[in-house]
Amino acid sequence: MSILGTRVERREDPRLLTVGGTYVDDLREPALHGALHVTYVRSPMAHARITEIDADEARALDGVVAVFTGSDVDLPPLPPDGGLSGPPPDAMSRPHLARDVVRYVGEPVAVVLTETRAAGEDAAELVSVDYDPLDAVVDVDDALRDEVLLFPEVGTNLTGSAGTVDETLFDDCEVVVTRRVENQRLAPAPLEVRSAACAWDGDKVTVWLSNQNAQSCRDALMADLGLPAEQVRVITPDVGGGFGAKIGIDQEAALLAWLSRRVGRPVRWVESRGENLVAMTHGRAQRQRITIGGDRDGRIRAYRLELVQDVGAYPRMGAFLPVFTRLMVSGVYDIPRVESTAQCVVTNTTPVAAYRGAGRPEATAAIERAVDLFAAEIGADPAEVRRRNLIRPEQFPYTTPGGAVYDTGEYVRALDAVLEAADYRGLRAEQARRRAAGSPLQLGIGVASYVEITAPNNAEGETGHVEVRPDGSVLVLTGSSPHGQGHWTSYAMLVSDQLGIDLDRIEVVHGDTDRIPEGVGTMGSRSLQLGGSAVHRATVDVLEKGRRLAAETIEIDESDLEIVDGRWRVRGTPNVGVTWAELAQRSEGGLAADVHFTEDRPTFPFGTHLAVVEVDTETGAVRHLRHVTVDDAGRIVNPVLTEGQRHGGIAQGAAQALLEVMSYDADGNPQNASLADYSFITAAELPRFELLTMETATTLNPLGVKGIGEAGTIGATPAVHNAVIDALSHLGVRHIDMPTTPERVWSAIDQA
Repeated sequence: MSILGTRVERREDPRLLTVGGTYVDDLREPALHGALHVTYVRSPMAHARITEIDADEARALDGVVAVFTGSDVDLPPLPPDGGLSGPPPDAMSRPHLARDVVRYVGEPVAVVLTETRAAGEDAAELVSVDYDPLDAVVDVDDALRDEVLLFPEVGTNLTGSAGTVDETLFDDCEVVVTRRVENQRLAPAPLEVRSAACAWDGDKVTVWLSNQNAQSCRDALMADLGLPAEQVRVITPDVGGGFGAKIGIDQEAALLAWLSRRVGRPVRWVESRGENLVAMTHGRAQRQRITIGGDRDGRIRAYRLELVQDVGAYPRMGAFLPVFTRLMVSGVYDIPRVESTAQCVVTNTTPVAAYRGAGRPEATAAIERAVDLFAAEIGADPAEVRRRNLIRPEQFPYTTPGGAVYDTGEYVRALDAVLEAADYRGLRAEQARRRAAGSPLQLGIGVASYVEITAPNNAEGETGHVEVRPDGSVLVLTGSSPHGQGHWTSYAMLVSDQLGIDLDRIEVVHGDTDRIPEGVGTMGSRSLQLGGSAVHRATVDVLEKGRRLAAETIEIDESDLEIVDGRWRVRGTPNVGVTWAELAQRSEGGLAADVHFTEDRPTFPFGTHLAVVEVDTETGAVRHLRHVTVDDAGRIVNPVLTEGQRHGGIAQGAAQALLEVMSYDADGNPQNASLADYSFITAAELPRFELLTMETATTLNPLGVKGIGEAGTIGATPAVHNAVIDALSHLGVRHIDMPTTPERVWSAIDQA
């Protein structure tokens, strides 16, 4: 019987719950003995010229070893990431430390190296920086007017644009609805803040980094330092969450190698929570204009999405996110005519990059809000409008107007399963009863059907190495890099399923570029379908090598062999056999295999979420009462891990709809730069999630799996958002921008 599909408890957890994880700040490596503490001096202004930096008082403080400013750093700036219409101009590169101009609150302008962390905090306050304020631009519409330029030498705040508008798109539509919506800026806020440590051994540098992909960070450091691969090692220890914001290397971490070499001592850096909220990349930050048209019988004929992406002060991955939004623009619907446009602009705010879903949640939020607006306009049930327009199973593989090729899907079945499990008719009846009674506690029901793309960088693939060691245990090396997903458990299950070796005898290693030179890492929900498939293929190769060697050892035909309890034996003669340990000892070249697995194209998980909320019409307060979901990610290897990913995703999606926003005033000052002000969701604000199981396997990888890490986030946000608005629709409320805080809800009721 296969172990795959069974509920196997996470192998990572006993250590994490007893001894505890080893994060960067916990490292006590001999190489880091006597490491200096790095503290950054950050700009308190969103846009200003630096006229003078005086660090004399800081240098005179006990425990201070060195203070550096931008003029001291002889490294090239970090180049901008890829944009919509080609790379942004080089003039928009990020300096390691700002030299002449600061462009957002939190930008590093100087760095202090001290013997203790406390001394670093004191010394940083003594670094005096004189600023000549410049006008700031925070709103994307203002940025598009180019009246205030972040990079005057470029001549525009626009970093890229794509798409055109067809004025005839809605000509044959009986009903057309248009609405501007905000997909607000969010702070990823992982449990572990950004952190790194660095030490040199001769001409080789080792960097320990809380990150999602050691190999790409090594490559970035190679370019930054001008060193070959053999002189740069990146190690990723335990990582306390990433959510996409730890994909690349930030200028603070990239500078550590230069600092360590300059002072001749190892260094370590751990930011504060306040620094994390203003200086780690943010997510989302799209202003959208949605237009949807169709017939009064509920058939959608045309849809347009026009978006402006705020990329923050420097073009990071935010300048690329609209590519994913445009790719997924039509969602799960068979709409004859679809178009989208995108513009990316810089603003005097923290740079924007990937955040759980990275462009796909924005597309789903837009189309699902549009479908509800369309249903309200024609007076139809929103669930029925969805059913009327969903792509049917016989249409797969389905090529969308945006150019995506959906592999497999059962969209109608997912919708019906959720409606039945939630008792949709009963909920609508209760809603009608409350409305008729004039209850101050109104019920809202929100539905969202979604599809998302996983492993969008499928062509890069992933690496896997499987080796049976002479003691019969197994070593797995993977280019995937976990930050809470449970890779050890899932990959060990794949190996155990083929080789019959106990899970506890399987070691999974990741995140060390010396041991795993090639790898892509973990992002875009790619790990199991690419990294897992690489491990699976390598395990199959080891299995076949073992079969041949066992047959030679026992002197029997390969077809007469079977594995029972991790031991090769002759069928019908259980006493005649050989162990994996014995085979590994006999194997001249080692009982191992390496695989670099790629997929022909990405996979497309899908599902439906239904949220039930209660809105107090007298105060605007919202209670999230129920959440019922189907999240179909193909074949399920371990329900425990799948459910964990769904729980986390739903919580983050609901948080965006209800609570979270990273906001700035008109001068670019953050308004909620601590967890006392940033509305982070907790279990107290969430219901018990009702998770339905559905598996529609893909044919694009040998496991039949798709990604699950971001699905909950993508489906939950529009479901909860739609539910809040649905609760108030009978009062004339048609839209409330996220987050649907009590103040916003009460104001919408008052205005309606």
